[in-house]
Amino acid sequence: MALLAEARQWFEQWIGAVAIAVDGAAGRFVRKRNIQLDENADGSFTASIAASKDGRVPAALSLRLDHDSPQPAPPVEWKAAFEGSRIEVRLQSGHVVSRLLDFPSQAADFLDGMVRAQVDRLTPWTAAEAVFGWGSPQPVSNDRIEVAFSATSAAKVDPLLRLARAVGAASIVVSAPAVGSDGAPLQVTLLDRQLRGLAGPQVPRLLRIGLISTGVAAAAALLLNIYLGGSLQSEQEDLQRQISQRRAALRIGANSETGIGLLAKRKQTTPSSVMVLEALSRVLPDTTYVTELRIEGSKVQVVGMTQDAPSLIRLLEQSPQFTRATFFAPTTHAVNEPAERFHVEANITAYFGSGS
Repeated sequence: MALLAEARQWFEQWIGAVAIAVDGAAGRFVRKRNIQLDENADGSFTASIAASKDGRVPAALSLRLDHDSPQPAPPVEWKAAFEGSRIEVRLQSGHVVSRLLDFPSQAADFLDGMVRAQVDRLTPWTAAEAVFGWGSPQPVSNDRIEVAFSATSAAKVDPLLRLARAVGAASIVVSAPAVGSDGAPLQVTLLDRQLRGLAGPQVPRLLRIGLISTGVAAAAALLLNIYLGGSLQSEQEDLQRQISQRRAALRIGANSETGIGLLAKRKQTTPSSVMVLEALSRVLPDTTYVTELRIEGSKVQVVGMTQDAPSLIRLLEQSPQFTRATFFAPTTHAVNEPAERFHVEANITAYFGSGS
C-alpha cells in the first residue's frame, strides 16, 4: 500500500509538472486581458480596462480591499473581465521608498547582488520583508551609472496577490513610481508573478487520459517484444555495463589531480570576482568611493576616495574574506578633493562559503 501511495504521489507531481509546461507554452499564444489598478490617495483602487474587440468597455470600477476581497463586489461584466486577466497595479508614492543609487559602471552586471545587499540600509525593511525593484542603469559622468530604486513592504503587496487570486486573474504586476537620473518620472516593477496557468483546468485530466493510453500502448509493445525475444534484456545489461564503466572512470578522475578533480580543486581555490565585489561593498563604509578595482591572482587592489584611509586597513583585516591588508601607494589629499585618495591591497580568502 505504501508503494502504491508513493507511485500515485509521483504520478500527480509528474502531471502537475507537465501541466505547468503546457501552460507556459500556451501562454505564448494566448493574449491576456490587461486591467490597470491604480491606487488612490485614500487607499482605494480604481480599475480600468482597454476596449475589447467588440468596442465595449466596462465603466471604471472603484473598490477597496476588505479581508482580501474587493468591496463592493464587482458587477458581472467585471467578474468576467478579471477572469484570466493580467492585473497591473500602480502604487501611490506615499507607500513607496524611492532612491537614486550610484554605482561604478563596472557594477552593471552585478546589480542584483549589490542592490539586495543594501535593502536594509535603504529602506525600513530587510530584504525578506521588502518587495523591491530597479530600472535600467543610466550612464553618468566619471564612468559611473545611476539606477532608480523603489521598494515597499511585503505586507502591502501580499493582500494584492490574494485579491488577484480571488478574482481569478492569471498574473499580476506591481509597480511603483520613481524618478530617473534625468529627473523624468518612471515606473519601476516591484513584482511580476504568474498566478495560474492559461491552458485551463482540463489539462491535468487530458494528461491522465493521454498517459493511460500511452501506458496501454507501451504494455502491448512490451508483450510483443517478449514474444519476439529477449533483446530488451540484453540491451539493458549492456547499458548497465556502460554505466558502471562510466562511474568507475569518474571515480578515478575525482581522486586524481587531473580532469574533474583538478576542476573541482580549481573552483574551490579561485576567488570569485562577484563575491569579492560583494564582500567589499559590505566592508567599506558609506563615505568611501571606489574608482578602481583590480583582482590579480589571490590579491585585490582597491583605489578610491575616503574620509579616513587608515581605518580601511582595520575594516579589511576584520573581514573573514581578506587578510594582510596594506597600502601599496601613498595616501594623498589634494586641495581640490574633498577626501583622501587611498591605494589598498589585500589577500583574498579564495573560498567564501555559502554563509558569506
